Amino acid sequence: MSEILTLNFEPNSPAESTTSEIGKIGENLAANFLIRRGLRLVCSNFKVPIGRNRRGVAVSGEIDLIALDDNIICFIEVKTRSSDKFAAPLAAVDLRKQRQITRTARIYRKIFGLQNSKFRYDVVSIVLQKEKPPNIEHFKNFWTENKFRKKFWNDEIW
Repeated sequence: MSEILTLNFEPNSPAESTTSEIGKIGENLAANFLIRRGLRLVCSNFKVPIGRNRRGVAVSGEIDLIALDDNIICFIEVKTRSSDKFAAPLAAVDLRKQRQITRTARIYRKIFGLQNSKFRYDVVSIVLQKEKPPNIEHFKNFWTENKFRKKFWNDEIW
């Protein structure tokens, strides 16, 4: 495997921070942002086993933030980037990530007996910019569970 060497000559730049540090900063910014907009934070970093992958290895799912918007449970994925030069943070919320969060949210609702409650899946996108305030966007209802429901065949032929 080849390694990529990154040279950074500016002290204290976001590139010096590790990905997990940037993620923690983003989750804190997102939580404060959502609270200022009237959402009530219920939980952060909810993690639970969700099954096994094709190779039989146990897989766990994590939801960054869970909040209440009036009576709607919001399962929120936070994506933070130090730059959006190459791709927007939303690009990282692909189908695989959506499926993982959906499975985790189903288990969360089952654990707490909330199967009949209203819910939605949101994304908070954060771009940290040098010497500027962070750019924070909240995308409500970014996806729905319908795309992951199993489709059943019936006996009709065309």
